[in-house]
Amino acid sequence: MGEAFVKTSGYGDNLPGEAAALRWLAEAEPAGGIRVVHVVSVTEDELVEERVATGTPSVAAARRIGAGLARMHAAGAPWYGCAPDGWAGAPWCGRARTPYVSREESTASWGAFFAEHRVMNYVHTLVDRGDFGPSELATFERVASRLSAGEFDAAQPELVREAGVPCARLHGDLWAGNVLWDGDPGARTGGALIDPMAYGGHAETDLAMLALFGYPYLDEVLCGYDEVSPLADGWRDRVALHQLAPLLLHCVIFGGWYLAEAVAAARRYA
Repeated sequence: MGEAFVKTSGYGDNLPGEAAALRWLAEAEPAGGIRVVHVVSVTEDELVEERVATGTPSVAAARRIGAGLARMHAAGAPWYGCAPDGWAGAPWCGRARTPYVSREESTASWGAFFAEHRVMNYVHTLVDRGDFGPSELATFERVASRLSAGEFDAAQPELVREAGVPCARLHGDLWAGNVLWDGDPGARTGGALIDPMAYGGHAETDLAMLALFGYPYLDEVLCGYDEVSPLADGWRDRVALHQLAPLLLHCVIFGGWYLAEAVAAARRYA
């Protein structure tokens, strides 16, 4: 296996939960899903993973990353907001305590889930903390109302639909730093995923997160994705909508510049 990478607990990390998420995402690898870093061992205090040799970004690798993400998403999840199989501990993940949703609390539509359990969950925290006032709250409430009414609901990508699953299997924190360029000999999928906040959701949310802070050859990643699992019409118009969740998450954790950026994105859909 080579040299290992050791991650220790901090900031309330749930390392057994993270290991469960990695294993859940890796279940898609035999069907062509993107490589997911292998878990060697895990305790409450320490997660040992294989160390990925990072490679150089390229068009070909980007195309393979996109295709691998599409096939991972198509592995599916049983409901919107579900935790990965094997998740244990508190029903939330990450420093902002992003909630998982029980089957009993689950919603039939993506819009209702995204409104209640992502957008307004973070917004209420920011209002209680004094970061958002009545005007900002009203803007997000209008967006949430339209989401809940299904105005922004769109079909999942083709492979997810063909799999007949309720929703896509998401990495959940798919920013550039968590999609490594795979430098191992014979790298099959071009990249490798680390540090998930995995859950069941809409595939467009993962792709929007990857676009939020930029990624080398992003257009090629998206082309590789769309070639094997075509995205629903109008997906580009929904990118900033799906970015509301990670923007608001960053508002909760960091505040600052992210507050104005999140409000500006919300006004597009209010």
